Amino acid sequence: MRTRWIAVLRTPVGAGAGLLLLGVLLLAVFAPVLWSHQANAIDTDHLLQGSSAQHWLGTDNLGRDIFYRVLVASRTSILLALLATAIAVVTGLALGSAPAILGKRGGRAAIAVVNIAVAFPGLLLALFFAVVFGVGAKGAVLAIGFAGAPSFARLTQTLVAGVAERDFIAAARIAGVGRFRMLVRHILPNIAEPLVVNATIGAGGTLLAFAGLSFIGLGVQPPAYDWGRMLGESLSGIYVHPAAALAPGVAVVIAGLAFNLFGEAVAKGLGVQVPRARWTSRTPEAVPARDSDAVLVVEDLQVSFPGPVTPVRGVSFTIRKGEIVGLVGESGSGKSLTALAVAQLIEPPGQVTAAELSFLGAPLLGRLPVRSTAATRRRLLGTSFAMVFQDPMTSFNPTKRIGVQLAEGAREHQGLSRRAAMNRAIDRLRAVRVPAAERRAHQYPHEFSGGMRQRAMIGMGLMGTPALIVADEPTTALDVTVQRQVLRLLETIRSEDDVAVLLISHDISVVAEICDRVLVMYAGRVVEDLPATELATGARHPYTRALLAAVPDLDTALDEPLAVIPGRPVDPARLPDGCAFAARCSFASDRCRTEDPVLVDQVACWHPQAQAEYSSFRTGQR
Repeated sequence: MRTRWIAVLRTPVGAGAGLLLLGVLLLAVFAPVLWSHQANAIDTDHLLQGSSAQHWLGTDNLGRDIFYRVLVASRTSILLALLATAIAVVTGLALGSAPAILGKRGGRAAIAVVNIAVAFPGLLLALFFAVVFGVGAKGAVLAIGFAGAPSFARLTQTLVAGVAERDFIAAARIAGVGRFRMLVRHILPNIAEPLVVNATIGAGGTLLAFAGLSFIGLGVQPPAYDWGRMLGESLSGIYVHPAAALAPGVAVVIAGLAFNLFGEAVAKGLGVQVPRARWTSRTPEAVPARDSDAVLVVEDLQVSFPGPVTPVRGVSFTIRKGEIVGLVGESGSGKSLTALAVAQLIEPPGQVTAAELSFLGAPLLGRLPVRSTAATRRRLLGTSFAMVFQDPMTSFNPTKRIGVQLAEGAREHQGLSRRAAMNRAIDRLRAVRVPAAERRAHQYPHEFSGGMRQRAMIGMGLMGTPALIVADEPTTALDVTVQRQVLRLLETIRSEDDVAVLLISHDISVVAEICDRVLVMYAGRVVEDLPATELATGARHPYTRALLAAVPDLDTALDEPLAVIPGRPVDPARLPDGCAFAARCSFASDRCRTEDPVLVDQVACWHPQAQAEYSSFRTGQR
């Protein structure tokens, strides 16, 4: 932080803007103390005098020195402009953050209010509020403050909506963090930089707007005065005494320029850190498992959105203790949505239904059993369910240190003290092979490499005692060596702690490397379920074989084109009749185009292929 500030202030714009703004603020503080007597001294012998050695900018209609009055007026002008800016920021922040706190219905009302207010020009709103609040400095401050709030609220809404979709917010939601705490601790720190920059730049505009209201007589009233009031009083004599009008106008321009330039400079140097949160200690309630082996049971899972669009259709599978199950398919096949539905991260308007969806015997959908609460369900997911998202850079809060983020779950669900939770976080970083774990725990996510961030994300899942780890494409964007390290780490965790793993990937070769069983998804359905050891030679669904054929190996001829799957995946909003893969399958018949096959004998296909036909299929797909 300090280094970034120093680097910015060393630039010409940063240094110049900082010195200029510092000078303006110091003038506002000390000018009334030093020169109030000269500014208010009446000299009837020198009325409306022009520039002279005694009065550099001349005098006004009472013989008062204009130069000193401009200096003294800086406190009133800048103070009132900052007060109006503060009102605009606080009001805009409240309106812009309302959707994150009030929920769906209250958020819609807040958004509607902001949209209506933004439709009116700011000057028109300022004049309207000036009439409502009355003439004077107080009314002008309120008028300009509320007139500037809609634009700041719109910016806040946009920034909040962008951060709310990131993975670390989803992780905090799993941990049971409330809406207000989520906003204060996770969302606002990540949007503070653009908000502060826009507030700083907005202060320059507010200064100009306030001077405008005083100029037309709606702002500061006599005997008080600011730059706008002085400009209005001297306008009538601008042709015979231009310095009287020019001086306050130049002051407004210089002060506004100082705020705007500093706002641009601070955009490059500002970083915001959040103090460590205080969590209340809780003891997780035990949830009895239905049996000793089944960790996750999914029966007829469906995820739908308005349209209607059903990207997940009737998915069923069971994951048992110590089992690694791979979920593969092309992008858009419904893999990640299946994992999000299991993790309770599908938000309205999305709808999740299932004949059964249970984790360690506890139902995740529908009515809660007797003596169970929503907090119990959250604590169960927070301690026994680990989610490793696809992009660890968006999964971690960039404004908080890695160790602090790992420790939060332990303090929330296990009741550990701050020191004990941090020690646990360091121990978990060591467990996932992060070198110099104690030093790394005090670093920020951007100081970790991609592979290290993914290890730290897995370590976060191990802060509790997970029974299931859902890894959503954990090797994406990693080089081959790091991919292998991450996969071996998951395999080691499984073998040492008997943890079940659901590994989601579009790369079927990655899944085949460490999984016990493979589920192949296409168009929102599981089309084949088979042991990983039989994947290379025992796959019977044409889509599974097409995925295998598309993976080059050492026997692939260099002078021939790579194998591809013809066509494109189907649109979930326009699912065809019959088998969704029929249009891309060389074995499709008329029955495939009219009747949708069901999963029978672990394959959903009207024409499952025999093992002996595998080599010819691979050749035919080139």
